[in-house]
Amino acid sequence: MDAEASPSRSVSGHLRGALRLARGAWSQAARLALDIALPTLCVACREPVSGEGVCADCWAKLSFIAPPYCPRLGIPFVYDPGPELLSMEAIANPPAYQRARAAVRYDDVARTLVHSLKYQDRTDLAPAMGRWMARAGRELLVEADALVPVPLHWRRGWSRRYNQSGALARVIERQTGVKLASEALRRVRPTLQQIGLSRSERASNVQGAFKVASDRKADIAGRRLVLVDDVLTSGATVDACARALLRAKAASVDVLVFARVVDTHKAPI
Repeated sequence: MDAEASPSRSVSGHLRGALRLARGAWSQAARLALDIALPTLCVACREPVSGEGVCADCWAKLSFIAPPYCPRLGIPFVYDPGPELLSMEAIANPPAYQRARAAVRYDDVARTLVHSLKYQDRTDLAPAMGRWMARAGRELLVEADALVPVPLHWRRGWSRRYNQSGALARVIERQTGVKLASEALRRVRPTLQQIGLSRSERASNVQGAFKVASDRKADIAGRRLVLVDDVLTSGATVDACARALLRAKAASVDVLVFARVVDTHKAPI
């Protein structure tokens, strides 16, 4: 019986294999047809693009931040003032966190990328943005014990369905191997949108809004942390987060964002 059944099983196996190949070929053809019918468009200029959502022209318009910059705030300098010289902003208003780094300036293209990720469900942009952040924050990440995304309040998280800072942090985790402590920091009260608020209003808006959960303090105590967010404007949000983490006995807190606002009307030093 076994000898007689063997050819039948062999034929059946070949048929199943052929069917799997046919289904795979059909699926690939369907994806190709869909790509042709609905090509990916650049998020900034809406031109067709192959890849990660930004065409070559718009990519060239992104202003990547590179040295020289303030070693504390990461604000780019017009010229190199020498090693370890801080910006006037860092001297006049030092933050709770130790260092901040950003991948790009918050210009028109960067704003479109951030808003698309944040408000338009363009999670496909997170891999490229996260990789650029990992490059910009290399010196912070090599010393880090954990990544902490800036949290949303649960009500806002429910309406948005995901946290853009968490999406970026997960990419950085995959790029660097630094573990994500996504539930360690919580936003314990809802806050107004920071857009349109003055610097002092931004600080008041987020005061006391963040807290380390009591059951997560062991994840924070004695550890070197990197806070991850999409944009740094006045720094009020990440400063409030850093204070909460330091109260929970974090060894140090650095900040890594995709884009930061750079006031070109002020002298950098």
